[in-house]
Amino acid sequence: AVVVAQGGGQLWLFGGEFASPDGEQFYHYKDLWVLHLASKTWEQIRASGGPSGRSGHRMVVCRRQLVVFGGFHESARDYIYYNDAYTFNLDTFAWVKLAPSGMAPSPRSGSQLATTPEGNVLIYGGYSKQRIKKDVDKGTLHTDMFLLKAEGSDKWMWNRLTPSGVKPPPRSGFSVAPGPNNRSLLFGGVHDEEEEECLEGDFFNDMYFYDLVKNRWFPGQLKGRKSEKKKKRRGQGTEPSPAALPEGCGETPPGPVEIIKEVVAEDGTVMTIKETISCPAAERQSSESEGEDGDATGDEASGPQVEPCPRSNAMLAVKHGVLYVYGGMFEVGDRQFTLNDLYALDLHKMDEWKVLVEMDPKTQEWLEESESDEGEEAEGAEGGEAEEDDSSEEEEESDEEDEAEDEHPALQDDEKYEDYLSRTEQYWVKLARRHLGPDAKEKKAVKVGRAMAKTFYEGSA
Repeated sequence: AVVVAQGGGQLWLFGGEFASPDGEQFYHYKDLWVLHLASKTWEQIRASGGPSGRSGHRMVVCRRQLVVFGGFHESARDYIYYNDAYTFNLDTFAWVKLAPSGMAPSPRSGSQLATTPEGNVLIYGGYSKQRIKKDVDKGTLHTDMFLLKAEGSDKWMWNRLTPSGVKPPPRSGFSVAPGPNNRSLLFGGVHDEEEEECLEGDFFNDMYFYDLVKNRWFPGQLKGRKSEKKKKRRGQGTEPSPAALPEGCGETPPGPVEIIKEVVAEDGTVMTIKETISCPAAERQSSESEGEDGDATGDEASGPQVEPCPRSNAMLAVKHGVLYVYGGMFEVGDRQFTLNDLYALDLHKMDEWKVLVEMDPKTQEWLEESESDEGEEAEGAEGGEAEEDDSSEEEEESDEEDEAEDEHPALQDDEKYEDYLSRTEQYWVKLARRHLGPDAKEKKAVKVGRAMAKTFYEGSA
């Protein structure tokens, strides 16, 4: 979907997919709709010659036209990925299938589009899969970049770009938004590790900028508050000890460091969140290399920083130089958790994230695939009274747990996290052990307990 300013504001929507909960039925739409924001009414636009039914495609507004690229169509037996491009004229309400010259991107879905100052369309990344043998598919994360260049009113050309700078690691499910100073920004995403009958995702919450003029990537680093930077200049700041730095951040040229966080959900599920960050030295180097881009990078913020947790498919919007990040999802095993938090970041200052709406674990939606819903209903038909008794006992237990969790050790005035953890660690480890079960190892319980303590501290500070 894209938004245009005409007619009091309009949101245009094309295509999409409906899938049944069991994954056996698919329907791909090819209809075009517009939501008139002033009147809050939907209108279907009927125009022939548009793209076939699909999902995973992307759309952007360019030169008074909607530009649609890629996507896929899937059935219970087969699938197909697309690399075609269409335009829809917002004045004549007519579709045109483009036939650009040059080598096109390979078929894919989930890419991201951005418009350049010259009125061209930038296409980055995406995902596709192909069948290598019966019932065996191989997925590909694309990291290439193309420019769909307009050479006239009806002529277009594909150009492959090779950006310089520090590029984002391979991922899918990332989000893109236009930023200030002719830059496009990328946030979050997930890198799925596919093994036999197993799919594990590493989620991101990092941010990268792409300079549309210089054809260059660079990471977005928080500068920290001005008061902190002034202290450093006056020599009042303290340098972190080597032991406080992540492993591998010594005197040798540092590489990315993987940070693993474990958070326990309301139902006791341990959610392992992985993120890859640069070492402080690397961040300083990137800051120096981007000296002329002072509004995008800077000194690393000292102390723990509030930030969105790693996620994919977040919604981004930029208004008056402020980036807004809403929701998204992450996975734990076969469970999908949807998020409803809202963050803001001033892209000119790049000083700190601000929490506008906190995430409420009790309102997270857990989507789990079921092998047989009918079978579960059939089992439930027998022994109904016993199940009711069990459920009432479970409700009482959960109520007791909720009451206990409402009485977590409170923070003292101006208490630092290290002092809070030292004072309450036994409580949190005991709580983690109760969530993890009697078979959990002590090292695991301590690790999860500390993660729970930090989560509570950051939410209460």
